[in-house]
Amino acid sequence: MSKTVVNLIGFIAATLTTFSFVPQFLKLLKTKRTDGLSILMMLQISTGLLLWILYGVLRCDIVLISANTVGFVIVFATIILYLKLKRSQDADKNS
Repeated sequence: MSKTVVNLIGFIAATLTTFSFVPQFLKLLKTKRTDGLSILMMLQISTGLLLWILYGVLRCDIVLISANTVGFVIVFATIILYLKLKRSQDADKNS
């Protein structure tokens, strides 16, 4: 397989995984509801992304570092939004 095809596969994979959490983030913004979203899953994904970043640093691989850093930022923003909305929903239930 040519190096161009291999690079294209890697680029497509990195793009899909990097931006895979954008729809969830946008749904949280739109609906303001946390129902059906697992905080444990998001924490596992963010931990995995951090480990991929570390692996990329150790290998001096800018593609791994950059793709996973962008993905981590998106997931981290989703976690922050989730926690904010969850706190607000819990406060509303207790009122």
